Amino acid sequence: MSDFDRNVAARGFGAARAAEIDAGLRAYMIRIYNYMAAGVALTGVVSWLTFNAAVVTDAAGKITGLTSFGQTIFSGPLTIVLFLGTLGIVFFLSFRIDKLQASTALVLFMLYAGLLGLMLSSVFLAYTGASVTRTFFIAAASFGALSLYGYTTQRDLSPIGSFLIMGLFGLILAMLVNLFLKSSGLDFAISAIGVLIFAGLTAWDTQKIKEMYDANDDGTVSGRKTVMGALTLYLDFINLFLFMLRFLGDRR
Repeated sequence: MSDFDRNVAARGFGAARAAEIDAGLRAYMIRIYNYMAAGVALTGVVSWLTFNAAVVTDAAGKITGLTSFGQTIFSGPLTIVLFLGTLGIVFFLSFRIDKLQASTALVLFMLYAGLLGLMLSSVFLAYTGASVTRTFFIAAASFGALSLYGYTTQRDLSPIGSFLIMGLFGLILAMLVNLFLKSSGLDFAISAIGVLIFAGLTAWDTQKIKEMYDANDDGTVSGRKTVMGALTLYLDFINLFLFMLRFLGDRR
């Protein structure tokens, strides 16, 4: 595993073996970050293109209506189909990853990122493009710092992770309740707690993904771990961004 004892490594395998494991770990993490960044980029491009195809604007750029495509995307049965489709891909990847080829898993991840881009295009209806861009870069910088902490810290984050998972279930329940209550105070609390939970999950998931590395894995197993690691960090980033947008976004 990645958290091996370097003194033992030096005695049993030698410094060359320790350096080889370190290099393998770095390559493994870089590959995960590259896949994750590609997924985020695909989601962003699809969202922006979908939004532009879905709205009608006047000469000043103000939204005046929706095209027939926009009405299909933002309302009606297709919205439910997209939601169930994206949810289904995540569950399928999570439960069937050990049976999939790494290339198939990567294709499914990119398909998920593209479909989520269709769903998240509605963000541009609610918030100005400038504030979405600003929040994206703030979220990216925060994510980078938190993930770096999770990668470099010697502290065991497992106890924090268990607490965060319980908090996540509570957050989902609160969001469902607020669909009926429509409380602005509860909505503010949900936004704040959501940012904190996904900030913590970013660090915890990074450490967990790092510890999954095994220098003895073959290409198939390593590829599967890479895709699942990318999907996990992708979900952390997207949710961190969306909860930050509730604070920092300028509504139209």
